[in-house]
Amino acid sequence: MAFALWTPLIIPAFLAGLSLTNGFSRFRRFSGVTASAVVLLSGLLLVTAALQDQVPSSAGGVLRADALSAYMLTVVGAVGLVSTWGGLGANTAGHGKYAGSYDALVPVFLAAMSMAVLADNIGLMWASVEATTIATAFLVGHHRTRKSLEAAWKYVILGSVGVAIALLGIVLIYAASRGAGEPTLSWLSLSQTNLPLDPALIKAGGALAVLGFATKAGLAPMHSWLPDAHSQAPAPVSGLMSGVLLSVALYAILRIQSITDAVIGPEFLRTMLSIGGLLSLAVAASLLIRQRDYKRMLAYSSIEHMGLMAIGAAIGPAAMPAVLLYILGHGLTKATLFVISGRILAVEGTPVIADVRALLVRQPGLAIPWLIAMAALLGFPPSSIFFSEVGIIMAGWAAGMGTVVAAALVLLLVIFAALTRLTIAMTFGSPPSPVARPSYSPHGPLLPLVLALGTTATVAFIGEPVGALLIRAAAVLGGAS
Repeated sequence: MAFALWTPLIIPAFLAGLSLTNGFSRFRRFSGVTASAVVLLSGLLLVTAALQDQVPSSAGGVLRADALSAYMLTVVGAVGLVSTWGGLGANTAGHGKYAGSYDALVPVFLAAMSMAVLADNIGLMWASVEATTIATAFLVGHHRTRKSLEAAWKYVILGSVGVAIALLGIVLIYAASRGAGEPTLSWLSLSQTNLPLDPALIKAGGALAVLGFATKAGLAPMHSWLPDAHSQAPAPVSGLMSGVLLSVALYAILRIQSITDAVIGPEFLRTMLSIGGLLSLAVAASLLIRQRDYKRMLAYSSIEHMGLMAIGAAIGPAAMPAVLLYILGHGLTKATLFVISGRILAVEGTPVIADVRALLVRQPGLAIPWLIAMAALLGFPPSSIFFSEVGIIMAGWAAGMGTVVAAALVLLLVIFAALTRLTIAMTFGSPPSPVARPSYSPHGPLLPLVLALGTTATVAFIGEPVGALLIRAAAVLGGAS
């Protein structure tokens, strides 16, 4: 089973190399789809091993796939497949002068995300997350417009500051392990409760590492890069960043949290994550009320959902299965929405909400999946987001965090109202002049969107193997291997 640890790293890198070769230009537009499928299949193989109580490892234990790593790798592959496969069609970003670099960078991004979740080394995990900054910076600026280049530079600067802060935290955690007599960056070793780590160093290192990774996760107040980057990047890239990059950064936070909780207890990071989560919800609520751009609307929605996931992480083990389910549901739904937003932009020629009207009449092939996906994002049942949010809220009340949960609920209601108003403005109403209703949507493949939305609607009802996998993955963060 060790080969499944290497395939999501080697094959995407190989595909990236082929994409830069002119002789393979006819096939390179499928490099992202192929890389995503490879990552997904590798994740499913590792999930099968995890459900059989196996923990595959390789490279002397540097690569390791427990239940949590296997689950996250599957999420990376699934969201990547929806984004890249759904991104094929009339609005494919890989067309044009920079097609080769685009089609090479997407597999590199997927390989870096795979390395981040498979590495049993927080230093290597940090390096992998940093590698995504380099890859996605070029992807954000792919269109080479003034706004896209400005967004790319903003992302590079703020992202680099965040990962630099995270690196400082990891150095302090390593220093704490040196004091214990066995220097290590293995999260498995560091999270053991019997390891005599310096509490002061762990507290400082954990706070800095979480703060740094929170920048990549889009949590307020380190969120300002996210709306610009998501609104200017090609639609498939926005789906990857929102559905995968933010979740992998949260995964890094959860790994660091498991180390600090084992040494100094949960209260310190609980306070830190609660503040960051509520602040993210407040920022999203205040800016969504008067939002004018539908891609930026989706970006601020990502800040909202990451904020609620951070609150779930603050609550602790009782909320962790709901948080992990949230990661999958949000990733698939947001990838779907960004793909559809790219198709809307290709048809309407504008990202301005006020200029997009009566989609349900004029473009039902776009409006119907858009409405279904928005309903899932807003938390309507049977969306897995609904069950995730309910699980987090109930766990918060039970854990004595009623004030935090109540504040989150108020902000969620504001966000719900704002997103509902903006969605209705785009889809309902009468067009300015009579138009013919197209019998089909010619804007790209529909199957990946159907599969993504179908998965989000059914996954919460699957006790085996999904429920068992979520419980095992949550137990890893509680100290189980």
